[in-house]
Amino acid sequence: MNMDKIVSLAKRRGFAYPGSEIYGGFANSYTYGPYGVELKKNIKDLWWKTFVQDRPDVVGIDGDIILHPKTWKASGHLDNFNDQMVDCKKCKTRVRADELIEEQCKIECEGLSNEDVKKLMQENNVTCPKCGAVDWTDVRQFNLMFSTQMAKTGEDDTAYLRPETAQAIFLEFKNIVNTMRVKLPFGIAQIGKAFRNEITPGNFIFRRLEFEQMEIEYFIFEDSWEKLFDQWLRDMKSWCELIGLKKVHEREHAKEKLSHYSKRTVDLEFDFPFGRKELYGLAYRTDFDLGQHETHSKKELRIHDEASGKKILPHVLEPTWGVDRTVLALLCDAYDEEKVEDGERVVLHLAPIIAPVKVAVMPLMKKDGMGEKAQEIFDLVKVFGNCELDDGGSIGKRYRRQDEIGTPVCVTVDYDTMGKSVETRHGVSLQDTVTIRDRDTMKQERVKIGELVEKLRKSFFDK
Repeated sequence: MNMDKIVSLAKRRGFAYPGSEIYGGFANSYTYGPYGVELKKNIKDLWWKTFVQDRPDVVGIDGDIILHPKTWKASGHLDNFNDQMVDCKKCKTRVRADELIEEQCKIECEGLSNEDVKKLMQENNVTCPKCGAVDWTDVRQFNLMFSTQMAKTGEDDTAYLRPETAQAIFLEFKNIVNTMRVKLPFGIAQIGKAFRNEITPGNFIFRRLEFEQMEIEYFIFEDSWEKLFDQWLRDMKSWCELIGLKKVHEREHAKEKLSHYSKRTVDLEFDFPFGRKELYGLAYRTDFDLGQHETHSKKELRIHDEASGKKILPHVLEPTWGVDRTVLALLCDAYDEEKVEDGERVVLHLAPIIAPVKVAVMPLMKKDGMGEKAQEIFDLVKVFGNCELDDGGSIGKRYRRQDEIGTPVCVTVDYDTMGKSVETRHGVSLQDTVTIRDRDTMKQERVKIGELVEKLRKSFFDK
């Protein structure tokens, strides 16, 4: 397994294309193709059903990408949301100094000052990954937020594209309390775009300048955080099982390396071809965010606690999921190259619940009424979601194509279906039957058209 194979499959089969390719490409920009956007939508829809619609304690919002500029001062992003940047004086390559040291020297730099990082680079003769030179500028801080100018004058005419989705939730906390009759503990969920001006984006869609998050801020009583933290960690692991992710590992952040707002953080990491990297995260943010916004906005964000009769500032647990990283992890985890009777095949063993195409209907030929019958079958199986009517090329090539995009089952209409053959099986006529082919086992089975939907539901979509 390597990233080249994943990237090739993604472009060849319409999962993701390099952005602005006709102009030579644009740094770490990608467009999700027809199958990629279906996979992505299935992930988001399933997440929303699992963590919002199926839970009485979570509600959803959809906040703006551009928030009031004071938001980012209150949250700490203006002062703390920085990476350590360094430039090669010889070839002008710009990189993250901490990542370069960790990659070349296997030394973790999280929490070290600019001077300490510079000293490590000098002591270990850290080389430029592009030209091999050892000639660096000083290490300096680089804020990761994209800024833009508002069409107004005054102190707040500079605005920022949000680097995370969480802050919109905190800004609307009191509105949710006032309108939705929620009581602690409860969560506010959001799916949306975020933007980070990464110094060294890379590894396909793993680290993009524009990405999508699925995030919940779960508001709690302070004394219940440990129990609820463990529960959310179990729920996040159950999500991985639901979508079929296997190579997931838990990593606890050391106390001295926690973010400025966090008292405890656990990452769920995935074994990507380029190494074990963060996939999801769970953080206990204490009451930092609501406290900061209460201070900076001078608006009370406390709520009434019926038990004590006092007003309290809730604490927060934050489970967060990266959408793009989920897509990439699923492609990597599901990808397989198998030897079969007539050679080899590439197959994506995607869980049917998130597969971009649920059922492919294939007429053996376009003539003798098989095309029309295939259309009838297609109309029946659409109940499962996005399906395809695939009638181009040989049946073998069509099977291989559907294997590569992860379609769980193919339904074939042939001459037996149309009653053009006298063949029987176990004394039963094959007329008005179709062949269903299982992607993973490649086994085929004849099924009566009248029983097809129920058979597919039991065998593939109710697992």
